[in-house]
Formats: sequence, C-alpha cells, structure tokens
Amino acid sequence: MKDVVQLTEGWSLSHEGALLEARVPGCVHTDLLAAGLIPDPFLGTNELDVAWVGRRSWTYTRSLAAPQEGPAPHERADLVFDGLDTAAHITLDGAELGRTRNMHRSYRFDVTGRAGELRVTFASAYEEAAAVRETTGERPNVYPEPFQYIRKMACSFGWDWGPTVVTAGMWRPVRIERWSTARIARVRPLVTVAGTRGRVELRVDLERTATGTGRPLVAHTTVAGVQARAETTGDHLTLVLDVPDARLWWPRGHGEQPLYDVELTLEDEGVALDAWRRRIGFRTVEIDRSPDEHGTGFTFVVNGERIFVRGVNWIPDDVLPSRITPERYRTRLRQTADANADLVRVWGGGIYEDDAFYDACDELGLMVWQDFLFACAAYPEEQPLRGEVEAEARENVVRLMPHPSLVLWNGNNENLWGFRDWQWEEPLAGDSWGEGYYLGLLPRVVAELDPTRAYSAGSPWSGSWAHHPNDPDHGTYHSWEVWNRQDYTEYLANVPRFVSEFGWQAPPALATLRRALPGESLAPDSPGMLHHQKAEDGNAKLRRGLERHFAPTEGDFDRWHYLTQVVQARAVATGIEHWRANWPRCAGTIVWQINDCWPVSSWSAIDGDGRLKPLHHELRRVYADRLLTLQPGTDGPDVVLANQSAEPWTTEVTLRLMRADGTLTARTSLRLTAPARTVLRLPAPSEVTPAPGSTKEYLVADADGLRALHLPVRDKEFDYPTPRLDIAVETVGQDQNTVDVVVSAHTLVRDLLLQPDRVAPHASADRGLITLLPGERTRIRVHGADGAGANTFRKALFCVEPA
Repeated sequence: MKDVVQLTEGWSLSHEGALLEARVPGCVHTDLLAAGLIPDPFLGTNELDVAWVGRRSWTYTRSLAAPQEGPAPHERADLVFDGLDTAAHITLDGAELGRTRNMHRSYRFDVTGRAGELRVTFASAYEEAAAVRETTGERPNVYPEPFQYIRKMACSFGWDWGPTVVTAGMWRPVRIERWSTARIARVRPLVTVAGTRGRVELRVDLERTATGTGRPLVAHTTVAGVQARAETTGDHLTLVLDVPDARLWWPRGHGEQPLYDVELTLEDEGVALDAWRRRIGFRTVEIDRSPDEHGTGFTFVVNGERIFVRGVNWIPDDVLPSRITPERYRTRLRQTADANADLVRVWGGGIYEDDAFYDACDELGLMVWQDFLFACAAYPEEQPLRGEVEAEARENVVRLMPHPSLVLWNGNNENLWGFRDWQWEEPLAGDSWGEGYYLGLLPRVVAELDPTRAYSAGSPWSGSWAHHPNDPDHGTYHSWEVWNRQDYTEYLANVPRFVSEFGWQAPPALATLRRALPGESLAPDSPGMLHHQKAEDGNAKLRRGLERHFAPTEGDFDRWHYLTQVVQARAVATGIEHWRANWPRCAGTIVWQINDCWPVSSWSAIDGDGRLKPLHHELRRVYADRLLTLQPGTDGPDVVLANQSAEPWTTEVTLRLMRADGTLTARTSLRLTAPARTVLRLPAPSEVTPAPGSTKEYLVADADGLRALHLPVRDKEFDYPTPRLDIAVETVGQDQNTVDVVVSAHTLVRDLLLQPDRVAPHASADRGLITLLPGERTRIRVHGADGAGANTFRKALFCVEPA
C-alpha cells in the first residue's frame, strides 16, 4: 500500500540572515507573527506596517532524508504540495524540481532516491504580476492592485471589506507519497438518480511506474453494500454501481441529507496498492431558465422540486486562509444554517475552499454555488494565464465532484457586467478580457468532467448578450444601487428573477471593535474606525442610511452603533420579505455577506471575531420556512403568508390598529391557509389600516408567534413614546452564566436589542431585534453572562427612541 509521510515539521523561514521556525501549512505572515517580528495586521492600523511583507521574496527550507531501505522498498517517491502561494521555485539538493505560479492548484514532483536540502522560494506576488502584465498588456479592474495577472486569492490584495495582506507560503499540506506499480491519480464520481435508483460511475485514471506498465490491475469499489470490480492493463477504467432504494439528499428545510461512503481499492494480484475514499449523495439539480411573461427565470429545481433559495455569500473566513481549521469551518457554517440559509455562494475573489468546508455543507444541507475564481476585473486570456486557468479548473472540478452540496458552477463575479457598464470596452480595444473563459473554456471543462451539474457564465448574467448582463428581468441580478445611492425602501421598486447579491453595511460588535482598536476613543470617524471601513464612501453611506429614518446621532457613538445595526437588519429584511412575497417570479436571494475575514465594518451577518450581528437573527426570521409580512399594496398594506414548508400553513392572523400611546383602535382576525411552497397575499381590511401619513397609528400583525409591523411614515416622523420597560434577571438551572433577561414593556418598545458582548466579551444571546407592545414581556436567554445583574444588562439594552 502507498506510504504517506506528512512534512509538517522541520521547516525554517529565512529572514534577515536568520532562520525562523516555520509551520506548514502556513504562510509568511503567520510565521513572522509567531516569531514576534510583525504586529497583528488586524489591530489598529498595523495593516500598513506589514505591507512590506508582500513585496519581497521568501525562502523556506528543510532537510529531506533519503527513504530507509527495507525488504520491499517503494519504486517511486513523490513530493506533493497541495497548495503553494503563489510564484514558487522548488529545488532539492540544489537541483530544480519545478516552478509554480498558481495558488489554486496542487503540484507533484518525482523525488525518487533523492535527498538533501529542500528549498521553496516564493517571489513577491507583485513582481510575478508585473512580469505577467508585461507579457499580456494592461487590463482594467475596480481596485488599484494587480490581482488579475496572478492566479492567487484576489482579496489578498484588499477589497471593499478586506485588508491588503499579500501572503506567500505553503498554505496547504505538503507530503511525501511512496508507491509501487501504480497509484490512483484521479477519480471522477458521476452520481445520478432516477426515481429511487441511484447510479455511481467511477471514472478512474491511474499512474504507473515503468515496471507497472501493462500489468493487469484490479479495482474494487463498494457503495451502500453494492460492489463492483474492473480490470485494466491501461491507465483508465470505469466502475458502475446501481444502488436500489437510494435515499435522496435534500437541502436543509426540504428533507434529510443521507450520505454514502464510497471506497475504491486498487490491487495487483491481491496486493493493495492504493485507496480512495469519499462520501457522496444522490440528488438531481437543474436550473430552470425558461422564458415567461416576466422575462427569463433562474429557478433551482432539486429532486424535481422548485425551490426559493435562501442564500448567503461567503468570502474567505480569514485573510490568512491557512489559519482556517475544519472546526472553524464547521462553526461558521453551523451559524449559517442557524440563520435558516440553505445555500452558500463561494465568491469568485476568494479560494476553492478546503474539503472540510464542503463536507460540512454536505452534512448541514447547505447547497454550494461555487464561483470559478474571477472577480471584478478584465482577465487576460493569453499565456501563461490561460494554461493555468484550465489546469486549475480541471483539478478543482474533479476535487469537488463528490460533494452533493455542490449544485452550481459559476464562471465569474461581475466581470460580464463590468465589461458592459464599467467603461472597459473602449480601453480594451479588442484585447481579451475573460469572455473566452466564461463562455468557452469553463463551460467546456464542466461539461466534459462534471456533466451532472449546471453551469452559469457569471453573476450577474442574463443568459446571453441579448439582454443587459444585470437586467433584473433575466437571470441573476446584483442589487447595489440601493446601498450605494438610495434608501433601502427602494428594494420594493422591482422584482428580479434571482438576486444573487445585495446587502447593507453595519459595524461589528462593540467587543470586536474594542479588541481590534485597543485604546481608541471610538467614534464613527476615529482613525481606527476609518481604517477598518474599506468601502468607498462607506461611513457616509452608513450615515445617510441612518438619517433617512432616524435623527442624527452626532457625538453619541453607542447610539450610532445601535442604529446602524438596526438599519442593516431592516434593509436586508425589506428586500427579502418583498422578494419572497413575489415567489415564484423571484426564485431566490443571496445576501452579501455571511462572514468577514477580519474585524471590519461590512455587510456581514457574522463579524470578524465570529460574533453575531442583529442581521444574523433577522435572517433567521426572514429565511424561516414560514414568514408573516406586511407588504405595500394598492390601497394600503397587504398581509402576506410566505410558506416554504412542505405542509399547508393554516393560521389565524390577528390584525390590530394601534396608536403610538398604546391605545387599541381596531382589531380583526383572519383565518388563512397558505398551501405548501406557496405565497398567500391579500389586502389588510380597511378598518385596521392606518391613515396614509399618520404619525400616530401603526398596524400590527401576529400569527403563530410571528409578528409584522407597518408604520405609514419613517421612524423619525413617528410619534414614538418615551420607552418605559422593566428588567429582571433569572438564573437558568444551576449555571450562573446562563440567565434569562426578562423585559416587560409599559409602552411601545420598537426594535429592542440586547448587545450581549457589552455585558461580557464572550457572552451570546438567543434573540436579536424585538418589538414589544404595551403590557408585553419577552425573555432573552444569555450565555456567558458572568453573573451580571439587571443594572448591567440595562446598560446593554437599546431601542428606538423619539426623534
């Protein structure tokens, strides 16, 4: 059997004439941090102080010993790098093994019988990009950094939510593989299902030694107790297994996620040579792009069932991706599932994530929309990039094929849109810019290697050049005019077919800010806050969004911090509730974004330290199977039941017309049924509808513990009472660190928020924004409260106040 030795220990990094201890997987920044030679780039403005790291070359070394001789030594020894970041020169005992220029590929070198000093030297990514640009010529992008000239994580060079931390190093495992006769070089599992009968076709490629050439080899495989066997004297073979009564894999909220182990063994006369093991799932996925009276659809159809996608966009969870562990992936994806999301889009300026990411998605029922790694730039199609792009695509399509969670390959992020709208056409003057990748190379690779999955040329993309690439009536749509220039109520102005990006910013939790900006007197425009705001005009957009609805907060940072979080949650909820109410015309939303790669003001629902923003709790509400919402109608608000569950939703909706002072003006109830996977919409009765422009009346709808509000005016125009509430703290069980904070309202209390990190940095709460009517009570469970009392919790409570 193949022998594998991990090369994790024994590495050194050369720095200023000294050798530093290095860790693999890792990168230059993590090694310099461990040695105390650079400050943490996440704190204060340290990012600027470590910029030099990305602009010089770095060398890693270790000793590679000769293999020990034994009674049956292996014929071949391969040095395998799962990931090199990025432009590397590898030598062994002074002789060149090879050169690399792609972070997104693995590399294998024959080192049979060789030993000595193993040296891996990384050129500056800036120097590599400059050399390629000299060859291909200039291409435009949206940031002043050269990421389109190097196959490297684009957001290493900074983004409108990320720092510029240009990494280098062996960011994925390194090992020696020793083998004889033959090894399994590649396996492509084509998994299909018809009715209850599943089929697995394993397309297997072999690599042989000279003595193994032409020998008859046998492969055995087992899936769900079904076995198959194939023999070959060549380098390719196919094994086919038919699995009766295959259980279907479903997205979360639609069914279970059964997974099946696949075991493949390669043998030579009964002696095992190599093995390959993965998990698969049986399901069908199609994208229905049929034209209709509204334009061109984009609807996910899983196992024959049409689905409204409740999605989130994912960026690398750390700008130093070698630090992301399987446990961290699982935590972040568990948080994503807890937000009731059922799809994660892996954005094209990041990485093809580790298998641990996709394993967790398989288990959690999170569908994965995987971008190929192109974002916000014109990409040259000449060599040396074209060959790298094809090799990278082929490797990663095959690597990710086993995962049933993977449902769509997408060609790029915003590049087709950019060509049309970002003044690229004239400066390109006929030069290549990536279209040949998105409409030619990449769909051919997917069709050849993974024909069981759908491909889309880009996001956004209308399906062809017959329509504008970001036409809301055709295909996928990115909604950014609202955040950039308008009020969030403008989400109500249209019904796109599928919204694959939209979002609104807010700062991270206060404890995250205090850790990231030690000693700083926090203000929206304090030096550290401005440095940790990467969006163009970001703070001004936050202020404009806040002041459209609330009174200015000049000089009150805590109030600004609370209200920007409220506006973020309301903005995203406004879009999702409107678009869900228009299912099936709109077939999904993918919020920008679920996570952060460092502590920053951004569009995320989970901040850079892993703390949940109010948006996360709001996503849990608006992405729940059953949503009660009040939407603008012809003559007033409409009552909408959006039922994405598999069962009819029969409920009594209570509608109350309330005055700001707590007086009940009118009340009625409606007995309604929304069939499974449908939306029920009807006008609210006139007797409970507030007068247009009223500053003293509002409508409340309640059903099955769900609540929706309609105010005829913006908050700053509404006659809110001064909020009055009581707080009590009750211990849960014997654990002093788990308590219920009981809040009793004597007035209308709008968007009550407990910020648990203000009580203790590691504390968490089970609720986000809550609106209470006079006389109502709520319980907020807090973990990690460190024995805090009512007065401490009162200081961590916020709500909307009179203007």
